[in-house]
Amino acid sequence: MRFKMGDGPNDTGLSRHHIVAQAEASLKRLKTDVIDLYQVHEWDGMTPMEETMEALDTLVRQGKVRYIGCSNYSGWHIMKALAAADRNHAQRFISQQIHYTLHSREAEYELVPISRDQGPGILIWSLLAGGLLSGKYRRDGGPDSGRHVGGFHEPPVPDWDKLYDIVDVIVAIAEERGVSGAQVALARALGRPGVTSVIIGGRSEAQFKDNLAAADLKLSAEERQKLDAVSRPPLLYPYWHQTFTANDRLGPADRDLLSTYVEDFKRG
Repeated sequence: MRFKMGDGPNDTGLSRHHIVAQAEASLKRLKTDVIDLYQVHEWDGMTPMEETMEALDTLVRQGKVRYIGCSNYSGWHIMKALAAADRNHAQRFISQQIHYTLHSREAEYELVPISRDQGPGILIWSLLAGGLLSGKYRRDGGPDSGRHVGGFHEPPVPDWDKLYDIVDVIVAIAEERGVSGAQVALARALGRPGVTSVIIGGRSEAQFKDNLAAADLKLSAEERQKLDAVSRPPLLYPYWHQTFTANDRLGPADRDLLSTYVEDFKRG
């Protein structure tokens, strides 16, 4: 909920009017009395955060929604929302739905630490990057059909060589374990700090069954290390600075991102 649902000026965004109207419409479409998890699916910088959080809190107190969450928020967006909720004794976000894959690890800078520190569970969308991390797309070719064959551009791929390096490691582990590349990518995510669940999708029953089997795949520490090493993102400021000026005072949420970099720094 957030996107344009009509032609009127109030048919988009996170105003009280739009939130309440779309919640009521969802209840009717679903033919239910309550929505288990109601998530705002994009940032709205034109509506006061207090208005958005108060409207969501009202839905919870009315019994129409059980829990609230957000999706595609930046770190400061989430912290601003949590602060507004706490200030007014309102309901907090209990989840954040994010894009977080071996290819796209930007969430580890702010979003994963926020979940570790503040508590919202992580739900991952498009964990296979539209199929790019399934093992089907290789340097020497790919499938005849699929999202990226048709010109799909999400997520952006700034460095195809690095993407294929990641896929090479995924495929090597998959072949050694006798499973699909998709299962390896999914299993890696399920074991990451803060991750509650992943959102899977498939075009066939076989794909769904294959994805579900990832829940039973336990990667070894060595396998995880290989996947982490090949996909490790560069440190942005202030994180590179913290690795050598704050490494004696890092908390658990800091160490999830910085521990391997600190080890490299200490080794010289």
